[in-house]
Amino acid sequence: MTNFVEELRWRGMLQDMMPGTEEKLNEGMTAGYIGFDPTADSLHVGHLTQIMTLIHFQRAGHKPYALVGGATGMVGDPSGKSAERNLQTEDMVEHNLAGMKRQLSRFLKFEAAGNGAVMINNADWFKDMGLFDFIRDIGKHITVNYMMAKDSVKRRLEGDSGLSFTEFCYQLIQGYDFYYLWKHHNCLVQMGGSDQWGNIVTGTELIRRKDAGTAYAITTHLIKKADGTKFGKTESGAVWLDAEKTSPYKFYQFWLNASDDDTKKWIRIFTLKTKEEIETLENEHNAAPHLRILQKALAEDITIRTHSEEALETALKTSDFLFGNGSLEFFKTLSVAQVFEIFEGIPQFAISKDELEQGIDAATLLAEKSSVFASKGEAKKLIQGGGVSINKEKLKDPTDQLSATDLLNGQFIVVQKGKKNYYLLTAN
Repeated sequence: MTNFVEELRWRGMLQDMMPGTEEKLNEGMTAGYIGFDPTADSLHVGHLTQIMTLIHFQRAGHKPYALVGGATGMVGDPSGKSAERNLQTEDMVEHNLAGMKRQLSRFLKFEAAGNGAVMINNADWFKDMGLFDFIRDIGKHITVNYMMAKDSVKRRLEGDSGLSFTEFCYQLIQGYDFYYLWKHHNCLVQMGGSDQWGNIVTGTELIRRKDAGTAYAITTHLIKKADGTKFGKTESGAVWLDAEKTSPYKFYQFWLNASDDDTKKWIRIFTLKTKEEIETLENEHNAAPHLRILQKALAEDITIRTHSEEALETALKTSDFLFGNGSLEFFKTLSVAQVFEIFEGIPQFAISKDELEQGIDAATLLAEKSSVFASKGEAKKLIQGGGVSINKEKLKDPTDQLSATDLLNGQFIVVQKGKKNYYLLTAN
């Protein structure tokens, strides 16, 4: 056993906890849980703080439960939301649950002896519960006054969108989750983000009022970026844990592009590195910030644990191809879908394969058949200055002929203008 609360504390994760929680956990193995709403068929990096909390909980010798909200996911938590979520069908929820289970299995040890992780679905106890059973056996223990005092409720009541009865009931439903797990699985602790404090405390209050029991609560900080933008969001949307939604390369780049201020916090939160290892990396980073040692360590660690060693290798080779001296041999191993993933957000132009088979000089291809350059004059000037590469080889003369034999994978031409400006030409 190790001190779980102290682990959260030095990593900068701990926000609030109920009195007596740390002492209870230090007594011996304790069961605790975190809930995940199945609002999509993949978790995203915004869920990683809670996944890491469960990982640390298990590594400290405790028994983690991952509660997937097959029932509550059909309602939607109003905490932190300015408007009501779209309700999901039972089939949608089941589809989402299957994806979440696969992902959580990458992070938690479900086969560990003694404190193996357990995944549980609250639909199992809500599916056969009737409305009158719920309001008689559960609703009578929590007053409306108590529920309306919660910040998540007050903010919505004061806003323009209001709060539906469906969402108003959410904290009571989540409170019953805690009661059920306390009663049937001896779960003494519920954990979550700081926006969940009100819902978690409702659970501890229900346990106290209904069965005179004692339960505990811990919350972690909500992660924010130093520049004020939302953590886990990019220009193209959320950063997902599913490789089909966010490629390992883009996932890796998300962490690699983090600011120094963010990385110094995130390497504590999202890796399993020790305090000594992190301090050593920080010293190396501070001595040569341009090498981005901290960012690379963070990106490599979390990419391997979310995806695999192989996925990291592909991400590194992709980065090397685009920003270093990567070879064309790597490009040739990529599928068409992977090529478009890598070049998403990079200017792309369609060119005629038939015309290319007849041969086109470089300046015409780059200025007239595509829009890499605004004019042939501009193209000729930069080509003559050695500033343009085709498929990783510098052009020597604007009259150099290009043909279908120059197509990578029979379809693509990669153009580089200067050091960092890339373009993808696709022959159709």
